[in-house]
Amino acid sequence: MSSQFNDAVTVAITGASGVQYGLRLIQCLVAARHQVLVMVSRAAQVVIATETDFKLPAAPAEQEAFLSQQFAAVPGQIRVFGREQWMAPVASGSGAPSRMVVCPCSTGTLSAIATGASNNLIERAADVALKERRQLILVPREAPYSEIHLEHMLKLTRMGTVIIPASPGFYQRPQTVDDMVDFIVARILNQLQIEQSLLPRWGDQLIQPEC
Repeated sequence: MSSQFNDAVTVAITGASGVQYGLRLIQCLVAARHQVLVMVSRAAQVVIATETDFKLPAAPAEQEAFLSQQFAAVPGQIRVFGREQWMAPVASGSGAPSRMVVCPCSTGTLSAIATGASNNLIERAADVALKERRQLILVPREAPYSEIHLEHMLKLTRMGTVIIPASPGFYQRPQTVDDMVDFIVARILNQLQIEQSLLPRWGDQLIQPEC
């Protein structure tokens, strides 16, 4: 990692509804001068095209250029890796960042992580986070949860994973969809111990988001 950036964070976007959370998280991490190592599943590319106006290219190198331009990242700040790019730093405990977020996390990815499947780079990166006892945050977006989903979340929680369901609160009186997205992203940033102005801490006065 270049010394011009704060420590790196891995962000994986999978094929659950709610890709806005993952994209906004990347934007905020870039604004906070963190390097972001990104993986986007094939299903997530379909969801991005369905739920947003983003025209995300298919190839990792083109995705990297697109996201860097979209979020005003400096060269090298956003790095994007393909599903079978096994030489990527996230595939090894000696190279992976100490923090990883899967946002949103499909229940298929949840299952694969809970069972150690490691069939693609996202699953392998999460497996590395678990085996190295590093921070892993999963943001599932499903309703309702089946017993299988709940069992996997409990299993992973017992291993130290933090589960943050994509269930925004309303005590801040959101006025837009963006406000609801920011609620979840703020919770993720709090878990990562990264300063944020998207959502005040309980008891603080409401402030305007800056990132």
